Amino acid sequence: MYEGGFAELYDRFYRGRGKDYAAEAAQVARLVRDRLPSASSLLDVACGTGTHLRRFADLFDDVAGLELSAAMIEVARPQLGGIPVLQGDMRDFALDREFDAVTCMFSSIGHMRDGAELDQALASFARHLAPGGVVVVEPWWFPEDFLDGYVAGDVVRDGDLTISRVSHSVRAGGATRMEIHWVVADAVNGPRHHVEHYEITLFERQQYEKAFTAAGCAVQYLEGGPSGRGLFVGVRG
Repeated sequence: MYEGGFAELYDRFYRGRGKDYAAEAAQVARLVRDRLPSASSLLDVACGTGTHLRRFADLFDDVAGLELSAAMIEVARPQLGGIPVLQGDMRDFALDREFDAVTCMFSSIGHMRDGAELDQALASFARHLAPGGVVVVEPWWFPEDFLDGYVAGDVVRDGDLTISRVSHSVRAGGATRMEIHWVVADAVNGPRHHVEHYEITLFERQQYEKAFTAAGCAVQYLEGGPSGRGLFVGVRG
């Protein structure tokens, strides 16, 4: 790979691509406060390198992140000015406290392998919500919306790096199988190539809604969202 590791590459690529984390965080904050005007605390699950979390910290008095990947946490913590980022699995974490809002952005929920894991994740989110608290989840594509064979490609420049990302996504049973090719180049080392593979589950909309309901949350699906895949918004009863 390259000296900074993939986690740093991920951060620099999306920054260079122009993803508007501040606008996305503001959209989520509005959805939360439409349902709980007094919301002041937020937990961002699967927070990655903390780029959404930094923006949430401008909008909520008390924020924290949860992330499974140690490499992502290593990149996140120096950028967050003391905002806590805890290592944990979204299916079974236990923080011994509640939040007014729990978020799970960037389709990270799609890494749950089946309906049972989806149910476990939503139950974990709900356990960490105060009464009347709000959970916002950005899903992966629904099966009927996924484009089999889809190819995406971008080249960005960030400081001394030129970063190319090309992905190919195909349907594999009830999941998306995605292959991503990264080419990273700088003046000293020249180009380097790295390949990643992911499987992201194509849950039905009804599966998400069932998981929210089983976790004790009234749920609404909103079309659009940050990436065109919509947002699920649940309120704990």
